[in-house]
Amino acid sequence: MMHTITQLILDNNVAFHPMMGNSYKLNKTGKEIIEYLKEGQSKDEIIKTLSEKYEISPDELFIDVGDFFAKLRIYGLQQ
Repeated sequence: MMHTITQLILDNNVAFHPMMGNSYKLNKTGKEIIEYLKEGQSKDEIIKTLSEKYEISPDELFIDVGDFFAKLRIYGLQQ
């Protein structure tokens, strides 16, 4: 399966995948995660970045970021 995160076009809080023709509504954090993925950050790096930015413990973020990654896999956007 092709890694398609880099193909997403972000506009406000909507991610559009031109090859698949799908749009995904994102909250602010979801949009940030997509942006970090497009920059090449790993899941652990994203958790660290968000933890520092929002002063939330990495343990608290681990489950939420993991859930977001699971949704990306379900939609075929991440392996």
